[in-house]
Amino acid sequence: KPDIIVANFLSDNVGVLLNIGNGTFSAQTAYLTSTSPYEATAADVNGDGKPDIIVVNYVSNNVDVLFNIGNGTFATPTTYSTGSSPTSVVAADVNGDGKLDIIVANYDPNEVGVFLNYC
Repeated sequence: KPDIIVANFLSDNVGVLLNIGNGTFSAQTAYLTSTSPYEATAADVNGDGKPDIIVVNYVSNNVDVLFNIGNGTFATPTTYSTGSSPTSVVAADVNGDGKLDIIVANYDPNEVGVFLNYC
């Protein structure tokens, strides 16, 4: 069942609303992120079959990865530096090795950064 993730820009966290299954969702559970999360996506970046949360943080110029623990909760973020003012993030296999990589669009220098996955 698809859940909802929300980047809470002013609260410095990402919210997770779990799908209850009858068209409703649980109350938001907030997980701390770096400063000013701008966009979040879900993808299985460590290959364990569970969707992890990837969030770009506009003010702190980084991306956080919150690994899925498997019981509806997520670990504290692992943080990677990005270019200036990241605004968008996607996961895709850029180099064809079968692992999802992280692609970040940065607003200020109008550039894209790629984090190759070595998990």
